[in-house]
Amino acid sequence: MKTERLTVAQATIKFLNQQYTERDGVEHKFFAGCFGIFGHGNVAGLGQALQQYPDFKYYQCRNEQSMVHTAVAYAKVKNRLSTFACTTSIGPGATNMVTGAALATVNRIPVLLLPGDIFARRNVAPVLQQIESAWSQDFSANDSFKPVSKYWDRINRAEQLITALPEVMRVLTSPAETGAVTLCMPQDVQAEAFDFPVSLFEKRVWTIPRQRPDRTLIKKAASWIQESRNPIIIAGGGTIYSDATEELRHFVEQTGIPVGETFAGKGSLRFDHPLNLGACGVTGTPGAIAIAREADLVIGIGTRYSDFTTASKSSFQNPNVRFININVAEFDAYKHLALPLTGDAKATLQELRELVSEFETEQAYRKKVTAYNKSWDQKVSEIYHDRYPNTSQAEVIGAVNEISADQDIMICASGSMPGDLHKLWRTCHPKGFHLEYGYSCMGYEIAGGLGAKMAAPDRNVYVMVGDGGYLMLAQEIITSIQEQIKLIIVLINNHGFASIGSLSRSVGSNGFGTRYLRRNMENGQIGGDEVSITEAQHLPVDLAKNAESLGAVVLKADNIDSFRKALKEAQTIKQTTVVYVETDRYKGVEGYSWWEVPIAEISESKSVKEAYNDYISQKKAQKYYL
Repeated sequence: MKTERLTVAQATIKFLNQQYTERDGVEHKFFAGCFGIFGHGNVAGLGQALQQYPDFKYYQCRNEQSMVHTAVAYAKVKNRLSTFACTTSIGPGATNMVTGAALATVNRIPVLLLPGDIFARRNVAPVLQQIESAWSQDFSANDSFKPVSKYWDRINRAEQLITALPEVMRVLTSPAETGAVTLCMPQDVQAEAFDFPVSLFEKRVWTIPRQRPDRTLIKKAASWIQESRNPIIIAGGGTIYSDATEELRHFVEQTGIPVGETFAGKGSLRFDHPLNLGACGVTGTPGAIAIAREADLVIGIGTRYSDFTTASKSSFQNPNVRFININVAEFDAYKHLALPLTGDAKATLQELRELVSEFETEQAYRKKVTAYNKSWDQKVSEIYHDRYPNTSQAEVIGAVNEISADQDIMICASGSMPGDLHKLWRTCHPKGFHLEYGYSCMGYEIAGGLGAKMAAPDRNVYVMVGDGGYLMLAQEIITSIQEQIKLIIVLINNHGFASIGSLSRSVGSNGFGTRYLRRNMENGQIGGDEVSITEAQHLPVDLAKNAESLGAVVLKADNIDSFRKALKEAQTIKQTTVVYVETDRYKGVEGYSWWEVPIAEISESKSVKEAYNDYISQKKAQKYYL
């Protein structure tokens, strides 16, 4: 057997550089490169290997968590057919990635994590940043990745890499099992040399299969559809990742079955398609809520049925409701004791459409759905141009939606904006609405925008972020400047955590701890003046200046008219531009459904007692789907 002597780190990078995916006859290089921050745990291993193999492009970043977000966003835009590797040193560099790993796994997005680890030979332990254990020496901080990874391994001997790397690729390229994959790399092992088989480094193409469901089950699903009178489709992210949006449109137009969209599934159907009910669940439109309540058949496509999608199991109230789930993951296909069509969304819809070729919903049902679509679009126009005395978040969303092009990408993840965007954003392109709401991670936005732009360099990427999310992770603005990757960042300042402030008020807690207020020295509580107010002894907090200090061009808007003007100017600027605007934290979009947030059963507060009574009343609508 022909061999090549390489370090473990060199062999890893050389292997990764030869991995490709293929679906429907189209080939994609799987790894676009590697993000990394070097420390003593990887600088002489993976750092040296990345320097030795410059065609496997290395990208510098500012925060370990955010580089995972960037990789996730890139993979999301690429429909999971390409991604990045991410490497860190041991200790805090590694554990900073745990949040990113959880986000990737929750959202079923592939990303490879290569954290440095302690010495495998142990003779110098404890090394810098090592967490020691009194009950085991086979233990490190990287064990914290186990519950948030779809595959986890540690390379304690060089030859283990030969069998580990193919397993890494099996999971990363699996439509059903993909997520974060963690390959822990002890720092001494990274630098060790071994005679690796040359065949390990040959080009490998991993075919992404379009699995078909069981024939008996799909025939039964067809009969259920033909028996239904008020069916609804819940389109999740799997619809888009499968590239099944056109097949969905054909299926919908043939059968007349309307569509409600999850956060990840928004864009499965154009917003103005007459059978698109828009957002479903907690943040749903009136039409989606009403049709879901009456539905006798729910066809879930690529959805995992989060509590936001089902309004905490209260959306579907028909006592005879049945579920058909189309999903590549058996785990999700069986949810709600559904008829499980375990298979690829596009392939399954193609087969199902042939079996229900004679089925159509009643004309009156279609008319009702179309009326909901039109009335909601009219309502969106009214909300976009509300002309509220103070600038509202909804007006800002409307301005971005109307000024951006159909193919542009909007990024958001946390706060109250995702809910408003889910209800209001007019999506024209399957990749136009980019929400990370599986983990709803504050700080994803700017890092995610960077990844989306790297995946789609010809489109404008609009990052919509509140002051809370901005303060979590804004550092990748510098990376965008360094890489000459332009983002348009809409920074909305409402002086606190507006989303949780609203939730706090709804549960009777009056927004406690959700505004940026100074401590009141008389009672010792946080509840004084806003920290942004200028006083003689100090300067005010200024997020616009902060963004400018990170290298962005900053345009400040005082009202919705100047915001629209600034947004148009931002389109003409060649580098990352932040458009800063302040909004009224108390002006929200009405019409949200119930979402279960447990409320204190006993309290001295009258408002909490009232909220608890309402909570008990709302819980009566919850159902087990058996």
